[in-house]
Amino acid sequence: MGDSKSGVAVRSRLIPFPPSISAEARASLARLVNDDGVPLNALYTIPLPDDHAGWMKIKAAADGHYAQAVAQLAGTLRAGVETIRIGNATIHVATPETMAEPDCAYLDFHGGAFVFGGGEACRAQARMQADQHGAVCYGVDYRMPPEHPYPAALDDALAAYRYALERHAPSRIVLGGRSAGGNLAAAMLLRARDEGLPLPAGLVLLSPEVDLTESGDSFQVNQLVDVVLPGSLMRNNELYAGGADLSHPYLSPLFGNLAGFPPTFLQSGTRDLFLSTRCGCTAPCAE
Repeated sequence: MGDSKSGVAVRSRLIPFPPSISAEARASLARLVNDDGVPLNALYTIPLPDDHAGWMKIKAAADGHYAQAVAQLAGTLRAGVETIRIGNATIHVATPETMAEPDCAYLDFHGGAFVFGGGEACRAQARMQADQHGAVCYGVDYRMPPEHPYPAALDDALAAYRYALERHAPSRIVLGGRSAGGNLAAAMLLRARDEGLPLPAGLVLLSPEVDLTESGDSFQVNQLVDVVLPGSLMRNNELYAGGADLSHPYLSPLFGNLAGFPPTFLQSGTRDLFLSTRCGCTAPCAE
């Protein structure tokens, strides 16, 4: 973190929703802000890292929210799915109704700030990805804190990748992750490379949380401007790390040696809290 005694003072002001986006997108943003202009997600109190009971209560509430979202998808998903266990790792193997790429595989790492988004939500997401890509999708339902802190999730991610490598050529595998899942996808590739495994054909990182130290300036500039993640996730990060060094590349892959990484599609937004944590790798990127 920077020196809090020096910096740029920003006056209070209203930041309008951009007119360049669709009316539907503006309406979606408006639903996430109250009448005083405060993001609704900023009104929640995040438990301290050692308040495991508090975290379990929030996880239960989040699971209920995800269950409602999954129920709304009923009848729209066509891919079949089988849930398997590889050691401690749970993987949802989704097979599309129409196989467009029979020898390809997509490994999907769900988001959820390292704490949420597993279970049925992860299983449904695997089916969605299989439908979209016409290829087998492995939805990695990695273990999460407070029950399972680091490196449990990373261990599960690597186990899933090894499983995929036994069934597909690395040149036919693509990895993808959103938010915390983007962190795991990138961190797992660092560890896979360190352990001598071949790297996949490509990597898809959607608003990846690749700097758990929150050192980039967008963590300050975009506070309360990002209406989905309006503030710091440091308590989540510390809960996930379980006392490990947040700057270690397996926790913050932004600080790893990314030379030789596969071609990477990296997506962010101008109001994204994670905007400044875009990678510095030498691989071809589409941003």
